[in-house]
Amino acid sequence: MNKAVLHSMTDAERLLVADTERDAIAELDEDDLLELHTRIRRTRSKYAKNYRRAASANVEQAGGRGKGFGQNSRDRDKAEVFELALARVSRQVAVRAKEAAAELKAERLAAARQGSTGPDSSTDAHGEAGPAGRGRQTRKTTGGIKKDASSRSAGARRQAKRDNR
Repeated sequence: MNKAVLHSMTDAERLLVADTERDAIAELDEDDLLELHTRIRRTRSKYAKNYRRAASANVEQAGGRGKGFGQNSRDRDKAEVFELALARVSRQVAVRAKEAAAELKAERLAAARQGSTGPDSSTDAHGEAGPAGRGRQTRKTTGGIKKDASSRSAGARRQAKRDNR
């Protein structure tokens, strides 16, 4: 990182960059990292936008894009510093997300090994107590005999319609 650019930043900007150092982000959890990521992304976008606008305004005065390149270096350099900081935070967010996914997977596998199918495996889907190790039991009807018969006949009509094509 360019030390001159860091020293030309405001105190708030320097603190924001300091918050992305390895020691500082090691202590943060996933939610805090995402919040920091958002703050850095906004700041990076601000300076990138300022650079693009000023550069496009300087093209006509300087006589070309290449000639106007050096005139707006401060915003470009700040955008680069925040881009590097954003990359550090993004990598750490990815690490934390991978850890959280592995932890959730381990919990699901442990629950599956114990044979539970939900939050409380001692009751079935209708709240009736059943044997603890058997899991959920299904019922044959979904809402009544008439509804089931109607559903079956609608399916039969659809199939007959296809067969007659």
